Amino acid sequence: MMRNFDAIIVGAGQAGPPLAGRLTAAGMSVALIERKLVGGTCVNTGCMPTKTLVASAYAAHLARRAADFGIATGDVTVDMPAVAARARKVVMDARSGNERWLEGMAGLTFLRGHARFTGPRTIAVDGEEMTAPRIFLNVGGRAIVPDMPGVGDVPHLDNTDMVALEQIPEHLVVVGGSYVGLEFAQMYRRFGAAVTVVERGERLIAHEDAEVSDAVRGILEDEGITVRTGANCIAFARHADGVAVSVDCQAGDPKVIGSHVLLAVGRRPNTDDLGLDLAGIATDAKGYVTVDDILQTNVPGVWALGDCNGRGAFTHTAYNDFEIVAANLLDHDDRTLSERLVGYALYTDPPLGRVGMTQAQAEKTGRPILVSKRPMTRVGRAIEKGETKGFMKIVADAETQRILGAAILGTGGDEAIHGILDMMNADQPVSALRWAVPIHPTVSELIPTLLLGLEPVARA
Repeated sequence: MMRNFDAIIVGAGQAGPPLAGRLTAAGMSVALIERKLVGGTCVNTGCMPTKTLVASAYAAHLARRAADFGIATGDVTVDMPAVAARARKVVMDARSGNERWLEGMAGLTFLRGHARFTGPRTIAVDGEEMTAPRIFLNVGGRAIVPDMPGVGDVPHLDNTDMVALEQIPEHLVVVGGSYVGLEFAQMYRRFGAAVTVVERGERLIAHEDAEVSDAVRGILEDEGITVRTGANCIAFARHADGVAVSVDCQAGDPKVIGSHVLLAVGRRPNTDDLGLDLAGIATDAKGYVTVDDILQTNVPGVWALGDCNGRGAFTHTAYNDFEIVAANLLDHDDRTLSERLVGYALYTDPPLGRVGMTQAQAEKTGRPILVSKRPMTRVGRAIEKGETKGFMKIVADAETQRILGAAILGTGGDEAIHGILDMMNADQPVSALRWAVPIHPTVSELIPTLLLGLEPVARA
């Protein structure tokens, strides 16, 4: 027997549950289907556990530096099972809170199971079919296992495994020099592991400006992390001490022997087992569901939100997908993806807060630009905290006087970037932020001074 709903949501990540809340509040009957863990990547294996672990790693790092602040602590040890238990509690509290919310939501039928399309408007869950005029996909993504020689012959970890790890690796080899890999690299170095980062490209976080990549590399190397870039022939083989990772760089040992290997080379969408072909829903070459500017697929009445649509890879973009859909469907608004200005952060210590274009991206547009850069050694708050690594940088359009992008690599950078992000969202000129009066002592107080330093960049 076919069950009928006003809407079906597949996936209980960051977009699905709040959308269910809005739709049911509008009087709709809604089915929400989740095959595994409520909360998606962020709650279970991403933001919440990793940032909890980052906090523990920071505490260990700061304790080791206690003498710098005139404090005596004695030997610093890390109880990894206790660290993991703390992260696990944060996850369980958040997940159970979301589950209670969904289970008590009036108008919602919350189903556990694997959803698959059987047609453009029909979905089956464990043999039970249902239909609705509105279907929303919020199925998320998972870590990629790269097609590298020997990868299937050796034990390896991904981000899901890492957040559950209750031991400190003797030597952690991180394959991948971007956000996930670098956060785990620094975290486990601070827990006490030897760490090597292996990156195929010529530099870390290659889509950032070179000076950002170089500064992040320096921060990691200062803590004893070995960074091997230009590793163009990565391969794996079993070894008596764990795993041998072939690096084949021009300098250094051709192989790195690790007790543990983390694969952090990207993610893929969970779209390969949804029956999308039976619904006629189009995907791109990487499996991401193709959507338009209001998140609709090529099939009328079907939307895709969050990581599975390839239009954002963050918790905040997934939630904003929900906001766009809800505003358009329920509030008679006209919101689009193209209006979205995405900020993001790398949670190494110090963190990197980023928004808009890099200098390299701005230069490629051909427009005349202004650039200013100041070291964190100019920031009183950073000096007082004894955390002066990094810098601030801002890029602006010389003609329109609008900010094009900014990077704050330094203590509090993930928070301070929002002052710039908000000005960009409001489409305000440089002068509007220049004449703001920031609080002293904060990281943000250097931003007006940074703007005063904007100077033209000569075209190459």
